[in-house]
Amino acid sequence: MSSPAVRMGLSVSIATGLYGISFGALAVAAGLNRWQTQALSALMFTGGSQFAFVGTLAGGGMSALVAASLLGIRNAVYGAQLNATLTPRGPLRVLMAHLTIDESFATTMAADGEPERRRGFWTAGAGVWLTWNLFTFLGAWAGDSMGDPKAWGLDGAAVAAFLGLLWPRLRSKNAAGLAVLCALVTVLVVPFTPPGIPLLVAGVIAVLMHLISRGQSSKSTGTDHQSSAISGSIE
Repeated sequence: MSSPAVRMGLSVSIATGLYGISFGALAVAAGLNRWQTQALSALMFTGGSQFAFVGTLAGGGMSALVAASLLGIRNAVYGAQLNATLTPRGPLRVLMAHLTIDESFATTMAADGEPERRRGFWTAGAGVWLTWNLFTFLGAWAGDSMGDPKAWGLDGAAVAAFLGLLWPRLRSKNAAGLAVLCALVTVLVVPFTPPGIPLLVAGVIAVLMHLISRGQSSKSTGTDHQSSAISGSIE
């Protein structure tokens, strides 16, 4: 019987991989041939950045290019935390870096214990890569015969999968409050900023809140130590 992390990784792989049909069809419509589209999914493998890149080709201009770069930055942040959590060695680091995406990161962090986290990472990372490339292939070859990919509802599959992973992590009031705050800020800045910027703003807020929380915790701990020392000296 498979572990919870493996089941989670497999379910997220299917949901996210289906979104590849949309990318394949849109990339061909933007002017890429089928093999160029396939190469993007195999080598670039950063879904949001791939769509932003295709947006540039379709006339999105500099804003789409900026979005592609900003969306790629988050993978570096994920990589730093995964490197500390899973401590890969040698050539394995390169492969893990390539498979570091939203889904593999979230599946890893949602699992309990190092063995489960490793299973979650590899299942989600490799699973999404395989299904994403398979459905990119199908979307690229289907091309215009599919019509509008959004009519299939595939644009919401990856979002739904990621929210499914996020929900169990909101166990504390602080985590839930931070999630609400980041969501609210994202909604407020969307009308005024290029694609990708709202995600970056939410990430900055999350980091700042974490640092503030750590600072307050450190001060509280220091105060407790001082009180204990004074109490001990009095005794």
